[in-house]
Amino acid sequence: MKLKVLVTRKIPEPILEKIRNDCDVFVWDNEDTPIPRELLESKISDVDGLFCLLTESINSELLEKASKLKVISNMAVGYNNIDIDAASKKGIMVTNTPDVLTETTADLTFALLMATARRLVEASDFLRKGEWQTWSPNLLTGQDIYGATIGIIGMGRIGEAVARRTKGFNMNLLYHNRSRKLDVEQELGATYVTLAQLLRESDFIVVMTPYSAETKNLITYEHFKMMKENAILINMARGGIVNESDLYEALVNGEIWGAGLDVFEQEPVPTDHPLLTLPNVVTLPHIGSASISTRFKMANLAADNLLRALNGEEPINLVNKSHSQTQSEG
Repeated sequence: MKLKVLVTRKIPEPILEKIRNDCDVFVWDNEDTPIPRELLESKISDVDGLFCLLTESINSELLEKASKLKVISNMAVGYNNIDIDAASKKGIMVTNTPDVLTETTADLTFALLMATARRLVEASDFLRKGEWQTWSPNLLTGQDIYGATIGIIGMGRIGEAVARRTKGFNMNLLYHNRSRKLDVEQELGATYVTLAQLLRESDFIVVMTPYSAETKNLITYEHFKMMKENAILINMARGGIVNESDLYEALVNGEIWGAGLDVFEQEPVPTDHPLLTLPNVVTLPHIGSASISTRFKMANLAADNLLRALNGEEPINLVNKSHSQTQSEG
């Protein structure tokens, strides 16, 4: 008798077929909406494997209903949507999909930085609304990137990939991390600094740190007051690391110049969110890894992790080898 697997969103057909070769699969076959909570709760009690996304909250209450579950394969690098301790106590393996999205996410990080600095979205809207009447020396002037100082908070895989991209713009590279990365310092000329020094000296502050209890509200109003008035904050990590109410106040009060956000504390973000009303904020719907190639690789890796676990092997990316694992980056 085949093992049963629940897939919580439509994934590429070749990946789905690979899972179906070994398992009986139920798929919530809708690309645009998450699986209804009631359906997830009813299905979880009778499956051996769960292939899920960040949109699903796999909390302790849900896991109490999972009497047969052996593995949760999360199609993402981060896994703060999963109660790792609760899964570990029940002997459920949890996996993620690092590495395959590193360069794609770093690409978008730099694109978001450039779009914010040069006001690209604002400029495009200005033109489309018919407001462009003449050339003016001060029309939609932005911030220079070449030769500027960038500070990266969290020098993990994606942080390092972003750091490599700064060399093409001759940027002065600062970073803050839980531990020094001597190889990055040697290869890229990065300088390790305290968080306060990074905030004071950087023209661009890029948040790439993992989400955890320790990094929740890592950046608050007191930190924005340390920044330059022309500073730009880019958050590609997780919502909740930057206090959004404080960010709004800092932008309105001119503590910093602008912000680019791919992530929010509540996702999807409510359309009446105050940050969406500000012209100096560029917002994206959590699309850091959204290239066709990368999303296929993520799905394929998540499937491999799932199948290895169900076949009694250790998954490639097992995140709860011990209960002391912290949340992953990206």
